[in-house]
Amino acid sequence: MTTDHPAEAPRLRRPLTAVLVTGPSMAPTLRHGDAVLVRLAGRPIRAGDVVVAVFRTRPDLLVVKRAVRPQDGGWWLRGDNDLIADDSRAYGVADVRGRVVARYWPRPRRIPRRRL
Repeated sequence: MTTDHPAEAPRLRRPLTAVLVTGPSMAPTLRHGDAVLVRLAGRPIRAGDVVVAVFRTRPDLLVVKRAVRPQDGGWWLRGDNDLIADDSRAYGVADVRGRVVARYWPRPRRIPRRRL
């Protein structure tokens, strides 16, 4: 079966949604295999928040990154691991879907906002 539209990233449907982190781009804050809770509503996103987003150039890819600054109606995102460049440096501006509020697996803790 073929489709006429490109693949889209999974939609987050509930006010508080679980997301699994894959890859090393957010180390040491989050590691591959960590499970986090994402809040879809609530306070506006601020620079330094860890967010779940979709890059406009990669609508099929749901990512967990840190919001750096608003840009062109979206957000410029960076990973906490500077050795990995799979963030806005490679893909440009992203549209934020929600804010990561806590890691619940393997060791529960809140995810702090970091000053940039």
